[in-house]
Amino acid sequence: MNEKLTGKRILVVGGARGIGAEIARRGEQAGAEVFVAARSGSELRIDVTDETTIARAAESLGEVDHVISTASAHHDVPVPDLEHDKIQAAFSAKVVGPLLLAKHFAPRMSAGGSFLFFSGIVGWQPKPGTVVKGTANAALAALVTHLAVELAPLRVNAIAPGITDSGAWDGLPAERRSALYERAAAASLAGRVGTLDDVADAAWWLLGAGWVTGETVHVDGGCRHR
Repeated sequence: MNEKLTGKRILVVGGARGIGAEIARRGEQAGAEVFVAARSGSELRIDVTDETTIARAAESLGEVDHVISTASAHHDVPVPDLEHDKIQAAFSAKVVGPLLLAKHFAPRMSAGGSFLFFSGIVGWQPKPGTVVKGTANAALAALVTHLAVELAPLRVNAIAPGITDSGAWDGLPAERRSALYERAAAASLAGRVGTLDDVADAAWWLLGAGWVTGETVHVDGGCRHR
């Protein structure tokens, strides 16, 4: 797999931390030329809710081989507490953003190139308080299939992780985080939560899997089957 990616130009949107940072690190180890983009704190600025930043980055980078986006904007509240702008932000990150990345980068991508987006298990496991995130993640899974058809032979795929110890939950008090992980492990057929390695392994496999497109790969330890 490393040999397939050596020398490739790979853009990681949301690559400054968590899953995105691990994917970027793997790319550099594999000898790829990795460009990390974020809304702030990065030399390459991309805000997937702002088309001008996407267009500017595409013009600056020129030809790329793979584009990865881990962008998200959560709005986890009960339906009576929903806010219009935050609903729009969630769908902008998961649906509109990937469409705009495809619009501006697909014409600059080499043969054998691909897009990889990130959905999540909540798209298949509805629960109170996550209606926006769940619907946006499920919509992204549909989007990759449609984009794969329209952009062929470029490939388009998504990963839908389960609860993963990626740093995303580090803001919780230690007891709450530990309880969350215990519940997630108990709900998993694998008997544990995910790791950065689990998700990054799947991501790098998909970048090199030249006969896989239009798919959402579930990296959730079998949680959907409980």
